Amino acid sequence: MPLLPDGPFVRASACGEGSNCVEVRHDTRDGIVVRDSKDPDGPTLQFTPQQWADFLTEVRRGRHDV
Repeated sequence: MPLLPDGPFVRASACGEGSNCVEVRHDTRDGIVVRDSKDPDGPTLQFTPQQWADFLTEVRRGRHDV
């Protein structure tokens, strides 16, 4: 999966216009950065590209379904 270019946070198209979403961006310095759209100035989670790829693989396999 290609990484997002450095730049603004993006959210999944399934999120629609709602404000209860996870936003993600690629940052060459910090890796993959994730934040809560309801609190854009709040804390972020940071992952290496490999950690993020592993997480997405597990999601696609249904390992995190609720």
